Amino acid sequence: MPSNDQWLKIVTRASAVLAAGIVLLILGFLTRESAPALRELGIRPFFSDTSWHPRSGEFDLRPMIAATLVTSVGAILVAAPLAIGSAVFVHFYAPARLAVLHRRLVELLGGIPSVVFGLWGLVVLAPIVARLGGSGQNLFTATIVLGLMVLPTVALLSDSAIASVPREWIQGAAALGMQRWAIVWNVVLPAARGGIGAGVMLALTRALGETMAVLMLAGNIAAMPTSLLSPGRTLNANIALELGYASASHRSVLFVSGMILMLVVGVIVVGVTGRGGRAYAR
Repeated sequence: MPSNDQWLKIVTRASAVLAAGIVLLILGFLTRESAPALRELGIRPFFSDTSWHPRSGEFDLRPMIAATLVTSVGAILVAAPLAIGSAVFVHFYAPARLAVLHRRLVELLGGIPSVVFGLWGLVVLAPIVARLGGSGQNLFTATIVLGLMVLPTVALLSDSAIASVPREWIQGAAALGMQRWAIVWNVVLPAARGGIGAGVMLALTRALGETMAVLMLAGNIAAMPTSLLSPGRTLNANIALELGYASASHRSVLFVSGMILMLVVGVIVVGVTGRGGRAYAR
């Protein structure tokens, strides 16, 4: 009979193979559904057509790609400083009871459904943003709400990364006379950068995949945005809006959109883990 360690090895290997197999199946499905459009149209029309009008044979994906990148990267720029500051506050500045309460609030924020964020954005944030111009349903509103949605991911992983920094390092820095902020800046954050980077990466991939809140807030106009106050439509929102009635080449092009999202996420994961894999392993 296999020992407990051998059973654990078997189970973990099987889980790893299953997880990798699921990813490969998803990629295979997207490739199969995208193939008709790629054979019929090629790649060039998606980046050279003048607009997005599928019934007229116009399949310009550039406005959706731009809106997706703007909202996702913007969300990280909003979330990361707040989330890292939250983790530092919990460990180095908050009293014990307040730290526990703060963690619970961040966890609660992470459990709020995206449609609730969308409703809050429509009712509360959009009228405020509208004072800057337009209807308030634009990329700026979507970016702010998306940043709040991904903030718990960065905050909780940063919290765990900071908690894993050896206490001896912190105590040694304090014994040398370093002030609290100097310890945080020069000792803790560099030591925790792997976990913090993992949190940022996961938050970015979640932002790239978010649909409902962005669909409700971005304005849903398939045109190249000229500023953050411009309405736009992300790749995810475009798929959600049009897949229900799309047919033939239109449907296949929507799967090409999904393939582009998968490729972007893949590039981010491979690039980040390739540069910081050793840090994550620690």
